[in-house]
Amino acid sequence: MTPELEHQIRRLTDRAAIEDCLHRYCRGVDRADEAALRSAYWPDATDRHGPYQGTAAGFIDWARDIWATGPRNIHVLSNILIDFRSPDEAAVESCFTAHQRGTGADGVVRQVMLIGRYCDLFEKRAAEWRIAARTVVYDWVEDQTPPAAPDAERFGPRQPVGSTWPDDPVYHIGRPAGAARVTHDPGRDQD
Repeated sequence: MTPELEHQIRRLTDRAAIEDCLHRYCRGVDRADEAALRSAYWPDATDRHGPYQGTAAGFIDWARDIWATGPRNIHVLSNILIDFRSPDEAAVESCFTAHQRGTGADGVVRQVMLIGRYCDLFEKRAAEWRIAARTVVYDWVEDQTPPAAPDAERFGPRQPVGSTWPDDPVYHIGRPAGAARVTHDPGRDQD
């Protein structure tokens, strides 16, 4: 194998690892899966996330408080641009669309569509890519009227309805009912 081909393969592998990390973040925040969310950040990472600014660990605690209110979230990523600054550092811009509904501290249910970008500094440590610093940039915010009908009525026969960890069907793909969930192990190949 030529050095150029080896370099190209490494870059493709690194890109795939960064994109996988971004998708783990989305699953973690949408499915209230703390292990998946933690696996997206380095322990010393920072996050500037709208009203929250601080450590990634603090952001995860903030998210856990929100999950306790039973929100419904979905994040979709697109336009992922990765600029490798060195073999172990990359500047990554990812566009997101997020639909969020939940009860605020005042007891009022709100629904919002957010569109923006994750501006991330990724670092590779011990052959693994994770977020070292994140700044969330908001490009669009649209308040929406939450549906009046309960989910069971609105979804009707469209079953199953998405849920949180460990109940969401994604955690049971190919497993018999009642089987234990496999947690994310960043050091293990997920293929």
